[in-house]
Amino acid sequence: METSVASYYIWSLSHTQVHRRSGQYTMNQEITKVKEKPPFDRSSSQDSVDELRMDDYWTEVDNIKKSSENRQEDQEVVVVKEPDEGELEEEWLKEAGFSILFGESAEDPQERMTFLSTLTRTQAAAVQKRVEMVYQTLRKKNKQHQIPDVRNIFAQRRESKEKAPDGTESQSVRTNENKYQGKDDQACSLVAGEKELIPPEPEEAPASETDIITLEVSFAEQAVNQKESSKDRTQKNKGYDTLLPNFRLPKEKTGTTKIGDLAPEDMKKVCAFALIELTAFCDTLGVELKKQKAVKIKTKDSGLFCVPLTVLLEQDQRKVPGTRIPLIFQKLISRIEEGGLETEGLLRIPGAAFRIKSLCQELEAKFYEGTFNWESVKQHDAASLLKLLIRELPQPLLSVEYLTAFQAVHNLPTKEQQLQALNLLVILLPDANRDTLKALLEFLQRVIDNKEKNKMTLMNVAMVMAPNLFMCHTLGLKFSEQQEFVTMAAGTANIMNLLIKYQDTLWTIPKFLVNQVRRLNTAYLKKDKRVKKKLLKKMAHDREKYEKQDKSTNDADVPQGVIRVQAPHLSKVSMAIQLTEKLKASDVLARFLSQESGIAQTLKKGEVFLYEVGGNIGERCLDDDTYMKDLHQLNPNAEWVIKSKPS
Repeated sequence: METSVASYYIWSLSHTQVHRRSGQYTMNQEITKVKEKPPFDRSSSQDSVDELRMDDYWTEVDNIKKSSENRQEDQEVVVVKEPDEGELEEEWLKEAGFSILFGESAEDPQERMTFLSTLTRTQAAAVQKRVEMVYQTLRKKNKQHQIPDVRNIFAQRRESKEKAPDGTESQSVRTNENKYQGKDDQACSLVAGEKELIPPEPEEAPASETDIITLEVSFAEQAVNQKESSKDRTQKNKGYDTLLPNFRLPKEKTGTTKIGDLAPEDMKKVCAFALIELTAFCDTLGVELKKQKAVKIKTKDSGLFCVPLTVLLEQDQRKVPGTRIPLIFQKLISRIEEGGLETEGLLRIPGAAFRIKSLCQELEAKFYEGTFNWESVKQHDAASLLKLLIRELPQPLLSVEYLTAFQAVHNLPTKEQQLQALNLLVILLPDANRDTLKALLEFLQRVIDNKEKNKMTLMNVAMVMAPNLFMCHTLGLKFSEQQEFVTMAAGTANIMNLLIKYQDTLWTIPKFLVNQVRRLNTAYLKKDKRVKKKLLKKMAHDREKYEKQDKSTNDADVPQGVIRVQAPHLSKVSMAIQLTEKLKASDVLARFLSQESGIAQTLKKGEVFLYEVGGNIGERCLDDDTYMKDLHQLNPNAEWVIKSKPS
């Protein structure tokens, strides 16, 4: 692209407004091309925004503009409501599971402690800050609510630490973290062996170097320690980075937990803890986290383009029950791959605008009838349709609530902290958005895997896709200066880069969040047991009967050091297995599958998994490298079941 064209789009898009009907950018008619080069800020401590590197980005912006001129759909733009004072904080507390601090249940100190005892120091500080803000707002409004004094709420948490009979903090986060993580959060550091886990300056990091991402300790707690130990080494990421560290996850003996491995109830708790952790993380780093609130608007209730993701899935599930990714999305990716991923310029070269418009109309009319002729769709047309589908979602794929948070990730000091924030944001996405985003990222990685032939490197793909995910849903953001827009463009390209490269890491649930869910479940179980015992004391006969049943359930004929694994859908429905130091989940599965006949064994392999059920977790699918003895020690009351994953 010529310099004048690039400069023109940098300047002109910084003065664009989102059309209230089309949801696309409208250009001021009197704008003329700016001939001088944009002033790029160059620094020895950061990557500069290089015109050549950003070339694909501005070309894609140009293609989007041309495409929007040929689209006359009545797409509605998302309107973001300016929240009332204290409204966001109150909403935050509800979403984080702390509405219990207000209203009728606020008088129950045990109920409050059940929540608060699971938090780290930084998480508790984040909750306290939001409670204080809501408290002050309600006082200003003279609401006739029963508002607990914040000092009393958190004083109980401190008293529980001081008054523990054995001198330990048995009900506090400190003891719980020692039990589940084996580390004191005051002593935790970013050191594995002798190696600091702080990504070096981009220009100094060789591509082959590998750093370990710590998922066992709260990200906010890590940030506190990093601030204390690395005050002079803070990095600023204002440009687009072409050199990224090769981060890897440590092998956890109790197994790695991926999104989709937990039961829905436990996943809800993970999301609540992730929201608190993300807020604490941003508070620690001094970055403002503003969750947007979208006003409900009228959108199309049928069709393919300009249709909400949830509506697409509702339509699809009537055709194919259990569908988690829109059928049109799947079909477009399939069509692109049928043409071969070696095609040079794939995703970068647009389809002809007039053909795209015609294909959209034809798809709307014939897709669900099954009469659409896919042979007529050229590969570059299919790629353009895929990007258009993403771009014209009434609400962005990264969600209205968290889109600006995704954009703000680029302002975090280090690459590791950017990944940690993205990890939490991915967890917080609605299921439909997260599943569709994952399908997109997996496809983009397959394109990059063929870069030697298609000339589409990670950088190229990130540059092309970033405008489609971020640019068309600016939610009213205005850029007053050219450099501000340039920085935003480079930042979103960088985030797109991270999402693609580290997608496997980003879809991993950090161990410290799973452990917090375990602690919360344990606290609820203890509370339920106390209630049950109270009732049984009044009924001596039932109490005796309960104790006998409880004893028989616990002893259950299984010797110490042995677990009984159930497999209701296999030939061998139950097996007692001796725990050893080296026994893994894959070994348990292999023993059961060896009992199957040849064909059945082949069919079942990869379709059935070992699950941890009950105890301090609802249900968790185990990865093959889980060491069973270590997990049994963490959750001794769990049952072990082999079954297939729910669709």
